[in-house]
Amino acid sequence: MKKLAFNLFRTALASVLLMAFGTAASAESSRPNIVFILADDLGFTDTAPYGSEINTPTISALAAKGLRFSNYHTAGSCAPSRAMLLTGVDSHRAGVPNIPEMLPPEQTQHPNYRGVLGHNVVTIATLLQDQGYHTYIAGKWHLGMTPDLLPSARGFERSFIMADSGADNWEQKPYLPIYEQANWFADGKRTTLPDDFYSSRFLIDKTIEFIDSNAGDSEPFFAYVPFQAVHLPVQAPQEFIDRYMETYDGGWDELRRQRYLRAVELGLVPKNSAMVDMQTTADWDALTPAQKKYQAKRMAVYAAMVEAMDFHIGRLITHLRDIGEYENTIFVFTSDNGAEPNGPADPDTALTRFALARQGYENDYETLGLKGSFNSIGPSFASAAASPLSYYKFYSGEGGMRVPLIIAGEALQSQSAMTSAFSFATDLAPTILELAGTQTPQPRFGNLRYGGREIEPMIGRSLVPLIEGETTRVYDDHEPIGYELGGNSALFQGDYKIVLNRGPVGDGQWYLYNIVDDPGETRDLSKSESRRFQAMLSAYNRYTKENGVLPVPKGFNAQQQVALNGLRERAGPAILIGILLLLIVLPFVFYARARREQ
Repeated sequence: MKKLAFNLFRTALASVLLMAFGTAASAESSRPNIVFILADDLGFTDTAPYGSEINTPTISALAAKGLRFSNYHTAGSCAPSRAMLLTGVDSHRAGVPNIPEMLPPEQTQHPNYRGVLGHNVVTIATLLQDQGYHTYIAGKWHLGMTPDLLPSARGFERSFIMADSGADNWEQKPYLPIYEQANWFADGKRTTLPDDFYSSRFLIDKTIEFIDSNAGDSEPFFAYVPFQAVHLPVQAPQEFIDRYMETYDGGWDELRRQRYLRAVELGLVPKNSAMVDMQTTADWDALTPAQKKYQAKRMAVYAAMVEAMDFHIGRLITHLRDIGEYENTIFVFTSDNGAEPNGPADPDTALTRFALARQGYENDYETLGLKGSFNSIGPSFASAAASPLSYYKFYSGEGGMRVPLIIAGEALQSQSAMTSAFSFATDLAPTILELAGTQTPQPRFGNLRYGGREIEPMIGRSLVPLIEGETTRVYDDHEPIGYELGGNSALFQGDYKIVLNRGPVGDGQWYLYNIVDDPGETRDLSKSESRRFQAMLSAYNRYTKENGVLPVPKGFNAQQQVALNGLRERAGPAILIGILLLLIVLPFVFYARARREQ
């Protein structure tokens, strides 16, 4: 009898253990792959799901399989965005309040103003790797290039990255004279690019190579693909350029208006919303036919670069289907900031051509966008890329901060849906971790530590409740979200935003907008809602104190600072730096002078 009872107990125990381990094994095997795709300098309406005329069928397919965000915000420049995206921590606390190339020396004396990712933060790559994920990166890093700061030391198992703010898309060449070389690294060591390099194609090739290297071990992967597209220099293969050669003949004003109408039609902005006319936008009708033709091709190359990126994302998705991983993969697609306005307003000047030639570039019409060519779209088409929003990259206007965000996957509850809930760059790290079934680090005995060191807590909110339809917003009306970059500032609270944009485009004054009803920031409410305005200003001041935000030096000019820092670093080619300064800043100098004369 005792033996029978013992056998029954043993059988029952074995069954329980089998069920427990089986459940755990099942949960382990069902953990999703995560593909995090980050475009560079992509405007709010630069893809088809957001109202663009640019052909982006892959991104459209992702939107049909997930949730589009119409009120997602990021930083106005690349490195601060990347720091927040990978850590869920405010950029000032993460050590990256601005790109390092733009930080004045008065600020770099402070430990949180070095422009590189601090050791007081932990990346989602580290957290996922510690939970058994394979972690890969192929693309732009821009968070530090010393051995302790490269991706191989920040949680990435395999990496092939460019460490600078940008580089040529056709060859290993720096795009600005502030760099001696284009700094590419493979698994923590300097490397060289192949002769047949084109950035978007190569980065997807590398991502596929990394995924395939561990395809047989059944462990999930986190693949981070930060594209160079569509950062300067704007370059694309000829077959993509040819598709847009007549698309932009109507000019930037017409394009901005067309995209606004499509955004309204898609429900991205309210029907009664308005747009500002950016004073940096040139008069299209004042151009000669030859000038219009050239400007239209500048934008055609830009559109081609966007479509080429979309095409290569499609290659990655096709490969995931082929190896049976597509249905178990969640995709996150977004941009690091709004459209890039820099570049000469008139590329056809002797000064522009001389400066480009010294850097090994030309900008002839026939070869624009091809190898050896330097192209940009300038502030006029940048405003169209951000339509119907105001401002663009570097600034705190919606055009610099509001960008596309799509979270998609076959297994997600949200399919072909859209949310107008406010969300911020720091929200993506906890979202990705929750989707992967990984907890954010939790304090013990009052201290938050990870990997043997104290770390900053993630401040972002997981967006999973929005994805699963459990709520309509993750921030309540009283929670402030502060932001600052290079003196350009903002604070979001509920449907409202206070914003300050410095010169040369802004006037250095605070304004209050309801960015849900008025995403174009056309109706200042600072006087009609003065109590709210003052309360939000007080909240912003608290944010600066709590996060160690430093004021910019008197007379600070971001583009000039880049040139001065480049001169200081290289201590030689002053003439190139001077030319760079004129090339980048001249359009805004003319604009500022025109404003003073009004």
